[in-house]
Amino acid sequence: MPALLDLRSMLPEELAAALEPFGTPAYRSRQIFGWLQRRGAEQLGEMTDIPKADRALLGEHFRIAPCAIANKQAAERDGTVKYLLRLEDGETVESVVMRYAYGNTLCVSTQAGCRMGCAFCASGLHGLTRNLLPGEMLGQIHAARRDLGVEISHIVLMGTGEPLDNYENVLRFLRLASHPEGLHIGQRKISLSTCGLAPQIDRLQGEHLGLTLSVSLHAPNDAIRSALMPVNRRWPVEALLAACRRYAQSSSRRVSFEYALFRGVNDSVACAEELAGRLRGMLCHVNLIPGNPVPERGFARSEPAAVQAFARALERRGINATVRRSLGGGIEAACGQLRNQTKRT
Repeated sequence: MPALLDLRSMLPEELAAALEPFGTPAYRSRQIFGWLQRRGAEQLGEMTDIPKADRALLGEHFRIAPCAIANKQAAERDGTVKYLLRLEDGETVESVVMRYAYGNTLCVSTQAGCRMGCAFCASGLHGLTRNLLPGEMLGQIHAARRDLGVEISHIVLMGTGEPLDNYENVLRFLRLASHPEGLHIGQRKISLSTCGLAPQIDRLQGEHLGLTLSVSLHAPNDAIRSALMPVNRRWPVEALLAACRRYAQSSSRRVSFEYALFRGVNDSVACAEELAGRLRGMLCHVNLIPGNPVPERGFARSEPAAVQAFARALERRGINATVRRSLGGGIEAACGQLRNQTKRT
């Protein structure tokens, strides 16, 4: 028997169309959408201004895919909070709340696991289990809001999984998260991170969403990047950067390149100079990240002096670069680490 449709994954017009055969008036479907999206209702019983008969009908024909907190870690130093969230099939995903002066940012997972196989990453240690529904991505936001009693002002799709490998569900999530009758988080406050699915970047460009594209680059050439990221064997650096140039030119928004630095692998000044040459003339920014060591992977974080030397080399060649402030000290902040604890036990 197929699973009931997830109410939280429906756009307003879809919800209205699904309820129309039951004689539900349009204003009632808008009320339900508000409960799901703006108020983050987890149970039909929370919808106190919806008649019991309508709630019973909803429970018979639809569901709200749960996203429950299974574990929580908080960093005392900077207030970062990491959640392990359990889904309806028992699978788990992670999300992280990061506190900044401009508001609270949530790092959202888009898949349970990941099939990209990056050599330094904890998320793909157990492969891909399944894609997340849009409602399960939204559930991560509502779980954090409810637990912390704060609003989420910014979203980064940088948690477990490759967002562009779950394209349709991610696109629907973006439209739901920014809907004016829902959370109404502006597209310019959303960043989407990809490991480099070049055709999907071109496809995303055609959506004209206004979000920030963030690309996990991590190497200046094919030899290093293919060793770190198997996706590069299909879409090499030049093909990826060409898609990024098209995205920047079409959107007039700079592309953010994520570059995790690992000792003796990709952190030399020569690597920085080669990277600068490849990025010259592109509307872009390089976000340097001291690599987060994952015990199962065996990579070591670059020394602070090497990170600064890398940044200076980029800036000397006209490439805008910053070193990401480290958040989440004292908790397992790398994507996938908390989830992997449950896989090991």
